[in-house]
Amino acid sequence: MENPVIVGVTGASGSILASKTVDALLELNIPTILVASNPARMVWQIEMSESFGESLERWRENSGFSHYAIGDLQAPIASGTFPGRGMVIVPGSMATVSAIVNGISDNLIRRSADVCLKERRPLVIVPRESPLNGIHLSNLAALDSFGTSIVTADPPYYLPIKTLEDSASFTAQRVLLALNVIEELPEQFRYGDNESQQDRIK
Repeated sequence: MENPVIVGVTGASGSILASKTVDALLELNIPTILVASNPARMVWQIEMSESFGESLERWRENSGFSHYAIGDLQAPIASGTFPGRGMVIVPGSMATVSAIVNGISDNLIRRSADVCLKERRPLVIVPRESPLNGIHLSNLAALDSFGTSIVTADPPYYLPIKTLEDSASFTAQRVLLALNVIEELPEQFRYGDNESQQDRIK
């Protein structure tokens, strides 16, 4: 079995991004480990029609899925000896970004990110904040200098995408690309590869 990807979900807006990312990983039969903060669960209840518990039940039908509590610092993923494939934090709150930059590993998401950095494994952050102040920008720049991929959840305006679900699915595929799970974006998410795109720009 392949090494798993860790998905950390923090308390920023954009729960659909996490849901689509987990869905995309499991559809490719990539073992997936989920960790969600308490604020993430609260935001999920506000933003999603499917409750967090219902999502867990659905994902647990896949044998490659597992879940750890945010405070479980004895979980295997808290150790560099665990053979993780990489990690994405989606959505990524600015509090979590700040903690990672400053080496604060006081919960399982932050510790897992620290492990990825020290073991030179792929770490992807999907930041969710607007407008960004100087502190946010300097912290994201610091993460970039450490080798982290910053994948923004911007809608692909050049594609014939009309819904938040479509846009979130696009972002999920960009995450998989940054994690080296896929080698290229699916055809429907590549500019110029869709007939409706060609028709629209004529």
